[in-house]
Amino acid sequence: MGSQADLQSAVDRLNAVRREISKIIVGQDDVVEGVLICLLAGGHVLLEGVPGLGKTTLLRTLAKTLHLKYSRIQFTPDLMPADIVGSMIIDTDEHGGKGLRFQAGPIFANLVLADEINRATPKTQSALLEAMQERTVTSGTTTHELERPFLVMATQNPIEMEGTYPLPEAQLDRFLMKILVSYPSREELSRIVERTIAREELTPDAVLNREEILEVRQVCRRVLVAPHVQDYAIQLVMATQPEQAEAHPLARKYVRYGSSPRGAQALVECGRVLALMRGRLHLASEDVRTVAPAVLRHRIILNFDAHADAQTPETILNALIQDVTAQVSAA
Repeated sequence: MGSQADLQSAVDRLNAVRREISKIIVGQDDVVEGVLICLLAGGHVLLEGVPGLGKTTLLRTLAKTLHLKYSRIQFTPDLMPADIVGSMIIDTDEHGGKGLRFQAGPIFANLVLADEINRATPKTQSALLEAMQERTVTSGTTTHELERPFLVMATQNPIEMEGTYPLPEAQLDRFLMKILVSYPSREELSRIVERTIAREELTPDAVLNREEILEVRQVCRRVLVAPHVQDYAIQLVMATQPEQAEAHPLARKYVRYGSSPRGAQALVECGRVLALMRGRLHLASEDVRTVAPAVLRHRIILNFDAHADAQTPETILNALIQDVTAQVSAA
């Protein structure tokens, strides 16, 4: 009974968060769901979409709704690592004595927006790696812990590639999900314009705090994973690796490198959060199938033949997921 009560409480809390976000963000349900999944699974999210689709507004709204500390870093070619993590500065005390003091950078927040991350140099991009993976920042010989929950939401613009630096595969792999932000529908665009010309500006209420978010995260970790569902997630990852016997024919032909083991971990972790959102304390194959495109699309690297034949990660993953699902169902 206790688990059922905790489940219902977590579902109600997450529904309240989504209601508050919908006051500001019109549509984009999949994007909102994906960002919440990454926050509760303890991962990071990469959003790709043209400017003006509400990516920055979403994270700012989420910070207000969850009563979390928020910071925004605008990535530019001249941005330095110290501008992100912080640096040592000379401090003078009341007696005139001087000493070194660590001045924390904008990475010391719960929700960090890395805006247009691919505009910064690889040296600066790599400054995020330790923070994203270890949840720590090292300055000199001192290591500083980052407060949990900690979410990096990076954005990149797919249409202006001049003067950009593609993210290294090592850093891409550290993003739990890559979510594509699409244009709103006609109805959603109409609602956006109506809110723009409205006299009163809506503001979201804070419905969760840091401790409650960590409580919901603990409930997510109690979601059970059956062996056959775990095998399904593993089969999806193995099907992306061209050198494996279980590889999908499209992977053998078009994929240079398949998903790393992090892909299998991410499928299960993200699926567990989605199962909780759907009111269940057990992971189903449908949950894994739903999160698979966002979890795997940035973890497969295509070869030249794929580009020549107009193949994309989306076309390959759609066929791969469909065929693996059919094989598992037949078995």
